[in-house]
Amino acid sequence: MTRICTLTFLGALLGAVAVQAQNPFSADAKTQYNMIKNSVSKAAEEMGDADYSFKASSTERTYGEIVGHIADVQMGLCGTAKGEQKKGEAAGKTSKADLVAALQASFDYCDGVYNSMTDADGAAKVKMFGRLEMTKLGVLNFNTEHDNEMYGQMVVYLRLKGEVPPSSQRRK
Repeated sequence: MTRICTLTFLGALLGAVAVQAQNPFSADAKTQYNMIKNSVSKAAEEMGDADYSFKASSTERTYGEIVGHIADVQMGLCGTAKGEQKKGEAAGKTSKADLVAALQASFDYCDGVYNSMTDADGAAKVKMFGRLEMTKLGVLNFNTEHDNEMYGQMVVYLRLKGEVPPSSQRRK
């Protein structure tokens, strides 16, 4: 029985490796997205509810506005890569619960886009922001870049509140 389980596992692993080898660019895009998704999700949970209205300075967004911005931009970018007009629903929300839910909804939507993207599909051109022509994978990579930029801002806010950002926490 153990031998059958081991062979089944090895077969599944080899199948996954073969699929990734067929789509190395989309697989890399998905890997990078999942890395920042994990950090952003944890950072959104890390900040206390009361501190979602915190601003690092008077000219900056609140922490909650950063979370909402990530959610809304992701919906638009992943929608562009999928060929759909998507609009986020975080604008105007202020509570941690509502904003974390909007962020999770954007990740759920984007997960489907990244999971279904192949290198061949990703090479197709689309218009980002209605004017800039990019490949679908280019749009998804821009999404990841944007998430990384916003996570950098979240880190500053967390540190100002005495919190250790997820990417700096010790591994358990």
